[in-house]
Amino acid sequence: MRETKFHVEVKVAPKALRIDRQLAEEMKGALSSKMISRMKREYVDCPVTGTQTPFLICYNCVSFIRRVSGVVQCEGKEQRLRSRS
Repeated sequence: MRETKFHVEVKVAPKALRIDRQLAEEMKGALSSKMISRMKREYVDCPVTGTQTPFLICYNCVSFIRRVSGVVQCEGKEQRLRSRS
Protein backbone atom coordinates (compact mmCIF):
# COMPACT_ATOMS: atom_id res chain seq x y z
CA MET A 1 0.00 0.00 0.00
CA ARG A 2 1.31 3.43 -0.94
CA GLU A 3 1.56 5.99 1.85
CA THR A 4 -0.04 9.41 1.36
CA LYS A 5 2.38 12.21 2.19
CA PHE A 6 0.47 15.21 0.79
CA HIS A 7 -3.18 16.19 0.38
CA VAL A 8 -3.41 18.79 -2.38
CA GLU A 9 -6.55 20.73 -3.31
CA VAL A 10 -7.58 20.76 -6.98
CA LYS A 11 -8.24 24.32 -8.21
CA VAL A 12 -10.03 25.59 -11.31
CA ALA A 13 -8.38 28.07 -13.69
CA PRO A 14 -10.45 30.61 -15.66
CA LYS A 15 -9.28 29.08 -18.97
CA ALA A 16 -7.69 25.83 -20.12
CA LEU A 17 -4.02 25.25 -19.29
CA ARG A 18 -1.55 24.06 -21.92
CA ILE A 19 -0.55 20.42 -21.82
CA ASP A 20 1.43 18.24 -24.19
CA ARG A 21 -0.71 17.17 -27.17
CA GLN A 22 0.63 13.61 -26.97
CA LEU A 23 -0.52 13.32 -23.34
CA ALA A 24 -4.02 14.48 -24.29
CA GLU A 25 -4.15 11.92 -27.11
CA GLU A 26 -3.11 9.12 -24.75
CA MET A 27 -5.83 10.11 -22.29
CA LYS A 28 -8.56 9.86 -24.96
CA GLY A 29 -8.47 6.08 -24.66
CA ALA A 30 -9.10 6.16 -20.91
CA LEU A 31 -11.33 9.22 -20.40
CA SER A 32 -14.18 10.89 -22.26
CA SER A 33 -13.49 14.07 -24.20
CA LYS A 34 -15.83 16.00 -21.88
CA MET A 35 -13.84 14.84 -18.84
CA ILE A 36 -10.52 15.73 -20.51
CA SER A 37 -11.71 19.24 -21.40
CA ARG A 38 -12.83 19.78 -17.79
CA MET A 39 -9.51 18.49 -16.44
CA LYS A 40 -7.58 20.86 -18.74
CA ARG A 41 -8.99 23.76 -16.68
CA GLU A 42 -7.92 22.22 -13.35
CA TYR A 43 -4.54 22.51 -11.66
CA VAL A 44 -2.79 21.73 -8.37
CA ASP A 45 0.00 23.42 -6.45
CA CYS A 46 2.44 20.52 -6.74
CA PRO A 47 4.27 19.87 -3.44
CA VAL A 48 7.12 18.06 -5.24
CA THR A 49 8.04 20.79 -7.74
CA GLY A 50 6.54 23.78 -5.90
CA THR A 51 4.76 25.00 -9.06
CA GLN A 52 1.25 25.08 -10.46
CA THR A 53 0.81 21.86 -12.42
CA PRO A 54 -2.10 21.05 -14.76
CA PHE A 55 -4.21 18.26 -13.27
CA LEU A 56 -3.77 15.98 -16.30
CA ILE A 57 -0.02 15.98 -15.67
CA CYS A 58 -0.61 15.35 -11.95
CA TYR A 59 -3.02 12.53 -12.83
CA ASN A 60 -0.29 10.81 -14.88
CA CYS A 61 2.48 11.33 -12.30
CA VAL A 62 4.02 8.31 -10.57
CA SER A 63 3.36 9.96 -7.17
CA PHE A 64 -0.41 10.35 -7.82
CA ILE A 65 -2.42 7.95 -5.65
CA ARG A 66 -6.05 9.06 -5.98
CA ARG A 67 -8.40 12.02 -6.15
CA VAL A 68 -11.24 12.17 -3.63
CA SER A 69 -13.72 15.05 -3.32
CA GLY A 70 -11.46 17.58 -5.07
CA VAL A 71 -8.34 16.61 -3.09
CA VAL A 72 -5.40 14.73 -4.59
CA GLN A 73 -3.53 12.27 -2.42
CA CYS A 74 0.14 12.39 -3.38
CA GLU A 75 3.00 10.08 -2.45
CA GLY A 76 5.43 12.99 -2.84
CA LYS A 77 8.46 11.03 -4.06
CA GLU A 78 9.05 12.53 -7.52
CA GLN A 79 7.27 14.11 -10.45
CA ARG A 80 7.66 11.85 -13.44
CA LEU A 81 5.01 10.76 -15.90
CA ARG A 82 4.04 7.09 -15.99
CA SER A 83 5.23 5.29 -19.09
CA ARG A 84 2.37 4.26 -21.34
CA SER A 85 3.89 1.30 -23.12
